[in-house]
Amino acid sequence: MSLIIFPKDFIWGSATASYQIEGAVNEDGRGESIWDRFSHTPGKVTNGDTGDVACDHYHRYKQDIKIMKEIGLQSYRFSIAWPRIFPEGKGKMNQKGIDFYDRLINELLENGIDPAVTLYHWDLPQALQDSGGWSNHDTADYFAEYAESIFKVLGDRVNKWITHNEPWCVAFAGHRQGRHAPGFTDFSLAVQVSHHLMLSHAKAVQAYKALNSKTGKIGITLNLYPIYPASDSFEDTETAMLVDGYHNRWFLDPAFKGQYPQDMLNFYKEKLNSPVIQPGDMEIIAANPAEFLGINYYFRKVVRKGNIDPVLLFDEVKPEGQYTEMNWEVYPQGLYDLLMRIKKDYNNPLIYITENGAAFKDSKPINGIVEDQDRLNFLKQHFETTAKAVKEGVNVQGYYVWSLMDNFEWAHGYTKRFGLIYIDYETQERIWKRSALWYKDVIKNNGF
Repeated sequence: MSLIIFPKDFIWGSATASYQIEGAVNEDGRGESIWDRFSHTPGKVTNGDTGDVACDHYHRYKQDIKIMKEIGLQSYRFSIAWPRIFPEGKGKMNQKGIDFYDRLINELLENGIDPAVTLYHWDLPQALQDSGGWSNHDTADYFAEYAESIFKVLGDRVNKWITHNEPWCVAFAGHRQGRHAPGFTDFSLAVQVSHHLMLSHAKAVQAYKALNSKTGKIGITLNLYPIYPASDSFEDTETAMLVDGYHNRWFLDPAFKGQYPQDMLNFYKEKLNSPVIQPGDMEIIAANPAEFLGINYYFRKVVRKGNIDPVLLFDEVKPEGQYTEMNWEVYPQGLYDLLMRIKKDYNNPLIYITENGAAFKDSKPINGIVEDQDRLNFLKQHFETTAKAVKEGVNVQGYYVWSLMDNFEWAHGYTKRFGLIYIDYETQERIWKRSALWYKDVIKNNGF
């Protein structure tokens, strides 16, 4: 097997999110988030798990950064908990909340690790939810104000900013499917929320540029799925186009072309009478494109005409193959196809793979190590397809493995493990997995 080497400035990192790892939900003035409320609602999360303690990263961040340094991470992507900064979502800033991220960033820099900061990874302050949450047009302004406050305090040390993580999930998993906070099941509402998310993204980009930061870049992270028709039939091909609009183009187009895809806009207006776009919204979106694209890639979707989805009229087909513990198909070719498509359709933007990883049933540690060959193989295959795309001119400049450590996996609670580092939730012990040792070598050699 030939050696795969990445470009010399390629960034190797790992990623986490505030509610999934921090714990300390009632400490130092943090306000309640929609995920606190959702996870404490009976029946919403497997085993009634919550993020109250999670990985206790709030108190153990120094230990965790030491592990990052041992792995050799060059960059660490984490998210800021909005309710730590503004417990009510707006108004007076909570200094103790800012102080935590201040300490975290300084510790990262002292260890030679570049911080990549996500402003919103799903933990909306509950106080804002009480006045409509993302369905309220004003929330876009509150988000921009929160973002601006963060830029002012941390912007001197952070040069990679991500406005939103996976707005599709916030809008549709949270407001259409009800499986994420705040737990609504209204498709029309979800489309409206998606517009306010993209508007808030543009307003945060606008705020960042107004501060005239020359060194940093600001982008957005989208969960993208290459969509394949189950057959060559006209019906399936047309269905695939629609599902691609729902998952991918609806967010890519406003972020990089300044407008919504016309076919989806027509479809949503006709079927759902949504979204209501206020005067001036599209001008702000058009004037503030993302400076890079963060891609979260986990699996592909194969679709055909059907009625499992009663509005979009499609079914998903499960091809033969290997599946992860999340019942997601292992399909590295999908990442290559996705990267080539973004290059072609969106003018080859700067890309970071901001999440890629897998949950498998990890065995218990043996001699202080967790053997996780499936995860190692998964990463290896996805690194290979990325290297191939880079060779063919796709502008991928970094890769963040999801996740640094096992954590609170949203509605699945603590039953799914994605980490490079195993967490014993009873003792909070951190235990290396074989994949972390392998990743350490990849980083050291800038390839494998």
